[in-house]
Amino acid sequence: MTSAPPFEPTVERNPHPRTAGELDAILADPGFGNHFTDHMFLAKWTPDEGWAYPRIVPYGPLSLDPATAVLHYAQEVFEGLKAYAHDDGSTWLFRPEANAERMQRSSHRLALPELPTEWFIGSIRSLLEVDGRWVPRGEERSLYLRPFMFASERFLGVRPAQHVTYGLIASPAGAYFPSGVKPVSIWLSTEFNRAGPGGTGAAKCGGNYASSLLPQQEATEHGCAQVAFLDAAEHKWVEELGGMNLYFVHADGSIVTPSLSGSILEGITRDSIIALARDLGHDVVERRVSIDEWREGTADGSITEVFACGTAAVVTPVKSLKWDGGEAVAADGEAGKVTMDLRSALVDIQYGRAADRHNWMTRVLGP
Repeated sequence: MTSAPPFEPTVERNPHPRTAGELDAILADPGFGNHFTDHMFLAKWTPDEGWAYPRIVPYGPLSLDPATAVLHYAQEVFEGLKAYAHDDGSTWLFRPEANAERMQRSSHRLALPELPTEWFIGSIRSLLEVDGRWVPRGEERSLYLRPFMFASERFLGVRPAQHVTYGLIASPAGAYFPSGVKPVSIWLSTEFNRAGPGGTGAAKCGGNYASSLLPQQEATEHGCAQVAFLDAAEHKWVEELGGMNLYFVHADGSIVTPSLSGSILEGITRDSIIALARDLGHDVVERRVSIDEWREGTADGSITEVFACGTAAVVTPVKSLKWDGGEAVAADGEAGKVTMDLRSALVDIQYGRAADRHNWMTRVLGP
């Protein structure tokens, strides 16, 4: 863990924040990733000083030299989490320590310095103290938080950067399914792999997402919302979607999710769903799942539901898996009961409508 001095950020107020009217118009229909708050958080790291200069500044462009290392060698990581408004006026985070720890693991894999957990959560708390009015209210609305870290040193050469920037930006997000949860179709990629053994699959870094874009285009062309990847070694074992983890509900009530193999991202929503499913009495197994098991299980009824999970959509029912020459439909193409029960259980905790028995929520603003 990289050491850091006490977290004492400075604040530079935006001289031209959005007016109340402008903000009301944005929050009425925020979409996802379209608008950003008035401020952002920045800090820097060097070998001599460690983490230093934490500050809140007006949101705006970053100035990068053409030789900035990240532009050439992709040394960067990021995270994604949300701030939730509760009915009593308070604002909460869901398992921020888990995000901080995953960012530390990602940073280690990308040879970046590890940001201490207190700085990770402190950056969020300090930004929300300034931009708390941006947290939207209403059904499944939230403020999406994007911590990120990149090699900001000006140099050309393949080595870990000696100057690193950490940033945090925030964007109001509307309900992922504004007209109700809709099952989606998944395209099976047989030509491309998301990650391989010993690679960066378990790290949350941009390169993993960049490599999924071409197969995602292929999925879209076939009328699918997401793409499923198989393992790189045998092209047999189901890993994950372009940005979501997978679950299979069996006829006996048990739930199976592909085991973490070093090439699957350790989803925080994934881990939470496992805990909640066990709370609801389901036997949850983490093991390898072959593509043949998925196809044959939906055909013979031994797999009754399939769903995916991630920060943005929380839980998404999977209607079918498509590939050249075939389709495997689960739960008659409808959202299954187990899927929706788990989704409700998680969302109700996040928005303060259910007891937080696992102590996942952290209050950051309000009473």
